[in-house]
Amino acid sequence: MTARTPKVVVIGGTYVDMAIKCPQIPTPGQSVNGFALSYTPTGPGPNQAVQAALCGCDVCLVSKVGGDPFAHHAKTILADFGVNTDFIYTVKAKNTGVVVTLVDAKGENATCVYPGANCALQPEDIETAEQIISDADVCLIHGQLPQDAIVAAIRCAELHGVKLILNPAKPIDRNPSMAELEGNLPIEYFSADVLIPNLGEAADIAEQSADIHAAKLIGSELVARGAGSAVITMGKRGCMVINRFSADHIPAFEVDLVDQTGRGDAFAGALAAYCAVKAESPQWRDDIKEAAKFASAAGALACTKFGSIEALPTKAEIIELLQKEDTE
Repeated sequence: MTARTPKVVVIGGTYVDMAIKCPQIPTPGQSVNGFALSYTPTGPGPNQAVQAALCGCDVCLVSKVGGDPFAHHAKTILADFGVNTDFIYTVKAKNTGVVVTLVDAKGENATCVYPGANCALQPEDIETAEQIISDADVCLIHGQLPQDAIVAAIRCAELHGVKLILNPAKPIDRNPSMAELEGNLPIEYFSADVLIPNLGEAADIAEQSADIHAAKLIGSELVARGAGSAVITMGKRGCMVINRFSADHIPAFEVDLVDQTGRGDAFAGALAAYCAVKAESPQWRDDIKEAAKFASAAGALACTKFGSIEALPTKAEIIELLQKEDTE
């Protein structure tokens, strides 16, 4: 009997990352010499899709690129990783999103982002991808897209009973004045099976201070609003996993820090992969804590290499780190 291959659909922005490693991040007016260059597809869409694929899932990415050479470059590399690119739409009149990242010797980074074609993802694009979404075990959505498209994707996943993991990052079509007028995130966001904000995002949603000691209370509020679980990521401080019955802290794995660029995306992609494997189990929600530990290992390993996609770990590497941690 052939083992079932878990299916993940990732909906997220696609960019090309020009990452330069330098001794220090320059201040205004300062110029420094870089000593390493990475030129690769990046962004929540490609990074999370590749991470799920490296964990053994059948992955499709729903995203948008421009009518430029960057688009072909991104699709080619994603296909090399086994990611289905049939639903990466092209807007010929726009440019593909670009991220310029500077990473210093300590692994800290500074970034300038041009969203480009990612601003053009529409609900109609989600409708075109409805069949692939309906066939998935897990739909992983990153919120840094137009809000109408995000809401359409959430509704589509909910309609077809697909497990939904959502990073409620600020939509790229909202500015501060609009946020003040619109108030909190749409109610659809809280229908997610798992919300995975970072501590700052979670605090903004709950309108509280971004304090690690308040993470439990913030997560509880997100669950009270309707989310099945909240996994609040806190970087070097690990993550909090909160549901209606418990709140658990997952410590971060200790690794040699090189570049933190892909940490959050590795976490999200690995979490989606773990949940996709468990999707057919009636008790799959009980495995969120273990899923978060698996995802934390992936996030830690992504920090041990320079770059984004090229720094993402394989399933075997994640398991090796987990086993090493268990024996220590």
